[in-house]
Amino acid sequence: MADIARLIEVIEPEVKALGFELVRVVLYKGGEIGSLSGDYDEPTLQIMAERPETGQLVLNDCAALSHRISDRIDALEEAGEVLIDDAYRLEVSSPGIDRPLTRLKDFVAWSGHEAKINLTAPVEGNRKALQGNLAGVEGDVILLDDRKSGRVQFPFADVHSAKLVLTDRLIAATKPIDTTGADEEMIEAGAESLEEQED
Repeated sequence: MADIARLIEVIEPEVKALGFELVRVVLYKGGEIGSLSGDYDEPTLQIMAERPETGQLVLNDCAALSHRISDRIDALEEAGEVLIDDAYRLEVSSPGIDRPLTRLKDFVAWSGHEAKINLTAPVEGNRKALQGNLAGVEGDVILLDDRKSGRVQFPFADVHSAKLVLTDRLIAATKPIDTTGADEEMIEAGAESLEEQED
């Protein structure tokens, strides 16, 4: 299995070189929603990044970052360092509106919004799965107004996974996605697909 810490070490400078921030690096098999083709063998290296000023990436950003990361991984492989043993898919994307919360600053930025959180250690009521409104951060301790237990707190280090819940309030608070050039990109992508099919 690939060393995620080493992958982050390699990927993060490429992300920063384009002025973006790294949100998450995950290597998984079979797709997060299951395989569409029935092929579960090829793993996917998923990279989520964002522009700090918008919290998103547009299509050109994703393409540029994908090329940089591919080139860097290829260069390391040519030098003898294999980061991922088998063939894999590279997926570069924005975090989306109902984004994962992977950094302590995410819990600060999205305070007041609803989140689902899974912990490695239980909180009051012996629960590891929580859902409620983020209520802030004190040091490295996250505060959450849980639907069942009321106000709970837990260290950031105990968070296994967390993501925002899509609500009307979240949609209203999210910056509009920049769609500049989206129509042109879709037309170009469609033309390239037709050319590939013809070849």
